Amino acid sequence: MRRSVKNRNKPAPDYRFNSARVSQFANYVMERGKKNVAQKIVYGVLEKIGKETGQNPVEVFESAIRNAGPTVEVRSRRVGGANYQVPHEVRPERRTSLALRWMIAAARAKKGAPMAEKLYDEVVAASQNQGEAVKKKENVHKMAEANRAFAHFAWTSRK
Repeated sequence: MRRSVKNRNKPAPDYRFNSARVSQFANYVMERGKKNVAQKIVYGVLEKIGKETGQNPVEVFESAIRNAGPTVEVRSRRVGGANYQVPHEVRPERRTSLALRWMIAAARAKKGAPMAEKLYDEVVAASQNQGEAVKKKENVHKMAEANRAFAHFAWTSRK
């Protein structure tokens, strides 16, 4: 059985908003090691959120993460020669990382605009419980609900 990981690397808070999640977001946006480009994109998104909505951009960003992060997901479990999709609760770190990944993937899927604009649209939509990332979360929740009958196969205690 796997041991739990005790010390995970946490990104240092960013210099502008002093938020670890913002720096994590920049790390997820980064491609080919170009951190400066990723930070420009993320800071552009947050500045635009502050201008357009008139709210604290970090609070809007945090609400987008809360709305796009799943609370339950399904994991495959092999029991007696058959594979079952077993619903599991999502750990808080995984919930955050899934929300960030889904928002970035939704922005990258759109074409014809700079990344900062696409990401701004997705973050604002997620903060209002709309957008592709929130749809993805709802699909994951539907899968978990549909497979609730297999919840007794969850890894609670094995010998």
